[in-house]
Amino acid sequence: MAFCIITDSASDVPESVIKEYELHVIPTPVTIEGTDYFDGDTIFPDQFYEIQASGKEIKTYHVSQFMFEEHFRPFAERGDEVLYMCFSTGIAGTFNAATLAYEEIREEYPEFMLTIIDTKCASVGYGLVVERLLRMQKNNAPKELIIEAAHFFCEHMEHAVTVMELNYLFKGGRLTRTSFLAGTVLDIKPIIIVDENGSLKAVEKVRGWKKAQKRILDMVGEKGADLENQVVGVCYGMDKEAYDYIKEQLVERYHVKGLLEGRVGCAIGAHTGPGILGIVFLNETNEKYNEYLK
Repeated sequence: MAFCIITDSASDVPESVIKEYELHVIPTPVTIEGTDYFDGDTIFPDQFYEIQASGKEIKTYHVSQFMFEEHFRPFAERGDEVLYMCFSTGIAGTFNAATLAYEEIREEYPEFMLTIIDTKCASVGYGLVVERLLRMQKNNAPKELIIEAAHFFCEHMEHAVTVMELNYLFKGGRLTRTSFLAGTVLDIKPIIIVDENGSLKAVEKVRGWKKAQKRILDMVGEKGADLENQVVGVCYGMDKEAYDYIKEQLVERYHVKGLLEGRVGCAIGAHTGPGILGIVFLNETNEKYNEYLK
């Protein structure tokens, strides 16, 4: 019986990590002009953002109970134990659907053990947690310690995010018409975090895209802990220039140990547009986990 760590594609885990650890990633669905696609399986970021720019109708929905049952069943059949790191309940209904699927699977496989953690994180926010857990497992950390660490990393994960264009937030109902119009005229960029409930929350406004980039970098210094010994996550939609600037500054200013580099896929990108830029990092570290992260 194996102990398997899995996640969903809203974590935006880099392909290199997926390949290195043979990570099972459940694809999140997106509907484009009435046709279903699956993030990281039948549609990928460059293709998605090109379609989005064309103005086609795009809708997202969370992984259904039936979809989860299809993904959980092979683990149950093999007798594996699973830790599933799940997209935040503050953004999607993924956790509830996964829980219902687990209950259904256990009717058939009562010995099946599945731990579902509501990460209360988004995108590389929990992609970084997943990468850390996989590293711990590779370095022979006990299962119980990995699960304990999963909770710790999620609870102490900070997100510093900004977006270039406001129209996607407005279309998704996350911005009022007045704020959208005024913000567009004044070149306002929101500074977004993921709050304690796992919900996206705009906490500041700055004028100009460069200032927004500098502000999220400043937040790393204000909230981050032991950055020289941290692998920090960075993600973007389509603005490679801004992404490269952020990575360069994280190394120069904070001397971070390393970078986990991700592309924002459909689950988040459908609501933010291609001009999304984010940094994720821990506001607290713990030595007992660090020894398995070397």
